[in-house]
Amino acid sequence: MTRVLGRWQTWAGFGIAAVALFGVAPALLSDFRLSLLAKFLCFAIVAVGIGLAWGRGGMLVLGQGVFFGLGGYIMGMHLKISDAALTKQAVPDFMQIAGVRELPAYWQPFASPIVTLLAVVFVPTAIAALLGLGVFKRRVKGAYFAILSQALAAALAILLIGQTSIGGSNGLNNFRTFFGFALKDPVNKQMLYFIAAAVLLIVVAIVRQLMQSRYGELLVAVRDGEERVRFLGYDPANVKVVAYTVAALFASIAGALFAPIVGFIAPSQVGILPSIAFLIGVAIGGRTTLLGPVLGAIGVAWAQTVFSERFPSEWTYAQGLLFIVVVGFFPAGFAGLGVFLRRRRKGKPEPDPEPVAIPDPDPEPEKAGASR
Repeated sequence: MTRVLGRWQTWAGFGIAAVALFGVAPALLSDFRLSLLAKFLCFAIVAVGIGLAWGRGGMLVLGQGVFFGLGGYIMGMHLKISDAALTKQAVPDFMQIAGVRELPAYWQPFASPIVTLLAVVFVPTAIAALLGLGVFKRRVKGAYFAILSQALAAALAILLIGQTSIGGSNGLNNFRTFFGFALKDPVNKQMLYFIAAAVLLIVVAIVRQLMQSRYGELLVAVRDGEERVRFLGYDPANVKVVAYTVAALFASIAGALFAPIVGFIAPSQVGILPSIAFLIGVAIGGRTTLLGPVLGAIGVAWAQTVFSERFPSEWTYAQGLLFIVVVGFFPAGFAGLGVFLRRRRKGKPEPDPEPVAIPDPDPEPEKAGASR
């Protein structure tokens, strides 16, 4: 009965979210605000993956800007090639200014929309899988893993700045079309918003399924007792790699959507600062919950847009203070604030966390001594 009720609550939650995203928001918001919300939804897609890797897996991922940037640059390269083809030019506009007359070899595959979409999916996931295997097999975790992932983000940002063939410090910008659709058309901008909203709902559904599955229980078990899981016959490295790779895939897809929605992709979206900003939204919303990262990412991005316009220098300090307060006093984020207040009102102490049920690697063990 409880399972059926929970299933109906889930479907009801998805229904309410779909109505809000596909019905209420387009009806109430202007074209500019709707495009702004589409940008925030891209951040929320990244946050869902971070919630899986950090909230459920205990991996402090400080380098998601890397995969976000990879997806954005792959999509941006295709868009620039398409724009050049419309004007019957051999190379994009910024290459013409630099005196380049022939498209670089590594740009040429991205002239195909199919190759571009496949690259958005497989290139960042392959990099994340190889990096994860190299790191987790060596049992690197905690602060060391966080520093390593952050160093990777800084290295990629520096590398992109020095590459004039992909825009250098300016990045790729001034996109005109998206798979043949003019980006200046408000109808096409609304289409991009709907795509971002649909992708967000899909990734939330995927993560929920992972959390409710046997793998989700095993991921939490690795977070809470890695050595115990290893003793029971599982390899915690493989469990972590899956979550880390899924988070990288979500970040890449978000970056690929971000490029046409915002109109540019640059090293400033790849380095350390955007990676930390993703993490702050997840922490404030509630990293261990399903919807906490989504609401936190959208809320922080909205607050940054609103308050940075009025208080540009003070907003950074306010954001840092909010992060400190949440981490120090509300580790579960605002998603767990309601439960905390209800328990305080009833005067009940905070209960100990329930032990995690670790799946048995051998469901039917041999009972050699049973007949003796």
